[in-house]
Amino acid sequence: MPPQVGIWIDHKKAVIVSASAGGVTAKTLESGVGPHARYSGRAGYPTPDGPQGSRGEKKYEERYGQHLDQYYDEVISQLGQPEALLIFGPGEAKLQLKERLSRSKALSERIIGIETTDELTDPQIVAKVKDHYGIDPSLIASQPPGRPEPGVSSSASLTSTRNRPRR
Repeated sequence: MPPQVGIWIDHKKAVIVSASAGGVTAKTLESGVGPHARYSGRAGYPTPDGPQGSRGEKKYEERYGQHLDQYYDEVISQLGQPEALLIFGPGEAKLQLKERLSRSKALSERIIGIETTDELTDPQIVAKVKDHYGIDPSLIASQPPGRPEPGVSSSASLTSTRNRPRR
């Protein structure tokens, strides 16, 4: 049976929780995308357009969008073929991911909910997914000490260097 999946996502990281008969697993993907600050290429120039006009800002926005696209593609590549997909998080990233998922009919049909939540810890994210899918935590085997939550195995953070902005 395909897993039921919950994704907590913002522009910094995504936590993908998969629940199946074999238990619950959680993966964390770091985006490597820096904060989306206002472009400041005009500072210190006597002309209102700065040295390059609006081209510098446009390039900055394009690069930022490309980095986010790569991040969403990486998240989607980790999903496989889930039975159901819950997407939640604090900002716009969940809606941007939904838009990206709409390119795949198979995945877009699996979305069962989009929810706005606050910043959550990894154990809170796992608990929310378990609760949403009606998974009884006592039915899931305990994990060795040092795990983020009993019944959850976490993979290492999957930070892709190709997703990191160049400096």
